Amino acid sequence: MREVIKTVGLTKMYNGFPALEKLTLTIGPDVCVGFIGPNGAGKTTTIKILTSLIKPTAGEAYVEGIDIRESPKSALMNVGSVVETPEFYPYLTPIETLDYLGRLRGMDEEYIRDRSKRVLEQVHMEDWATTRIGKFSKGMKQRLGIAQALLHEPTVLILDEPTSGLDPRGMIEVREIIKDLKKEKRTIFMSSHLLYEAQEVCDWVAMVDKGRLIYFDEVENIGKLMGPKKIELQTVADLTEGQLDILRASEGVVEAEAVQPKVVLLRFDGSNEERAEILTKLVGEGVGVVSFKSSGMELEDLYMSMIEGGS
Repeated sequence: MREVIKTVGLTKMYNGFPALEKLTLTIGPDVCVGFIGPNGAGKTTTIKILTSLIKPTAGEAYVEGIDIRESPKSALMNVGSVVETPEFYPYLTPIETLDYLGRLRGMDEEYIRDRSKRVLEQVHMEDWATTRIGKFSKGMKQRLGIAQALLHEPTVLILDEPTSGLDPRGMIEVREIIKDLKKEKRTIFMSSHLLYEAQEVCDWVAMVDKGRLIYFDEVENIGKLMGPKKIELQTVADLTEGQLDILRASEGVVEAEAVQPKVVLLRFDGSNEERAEILTKLVGEGVGVVSFKSSGMELEDLYMSMIEGGS
């Protein structure tokens, strides 16, 4: 497997305090990896090392096999990044900003024009291309930050908490942009303190706490560690005992309990097909189903258990 991003024993000390401690991580091509942890876990420190904004105290970091410390310019040729909150000259427009940044990169003038139009469309900012940035909301600046990171068609995209500080609408917009970018041949490495965000957006998740890596695996494997899922069933009317018995006898159901009027909580350890079959049975029994959805956030539960297990 091609190693797109790789760290070996990466460590960063501040006044004797380890902001990052022996982080070893290998990320392959064409995946979206969520780098998850609370504030102060070492996420931004890692990203600043990978983008050559700071140097590590010890350890190694590579992008596309190139050592960040020895050849930062070569390592970052195919990297686009948004580190912390992006800020731009307020008197410039997005199209002027992209032109300026493209020229700094030595890009061809015609190519800059074509790519600027394309990336503004990708982040849904084409209608604001000639509006001064000083009028933009934080979410709009974040989308412009992603646009500038995409300008030179990088194979690697590094995003530092891209939805941090945004209102709910802004968060949804940025997540949808990232989902669209996943469809392209590109490796995305994004940090977040929102664990459910990784479940919604990412293919892999790397969890860090106090500068240490505590978990790294595909998102789909999280359920295997967590055991039975919780599913909340809301109905128009209370289920009869007979209907509850049908639920309990269904494949994949470990337990079914009426926890409040018109609400049943299932512990489920089956496949998606078996889950669909349960819903089909309920409808066949004439049950008016209001909602049938996962309850709780498995990733948060796993994260807390990892922290408690390591403390």
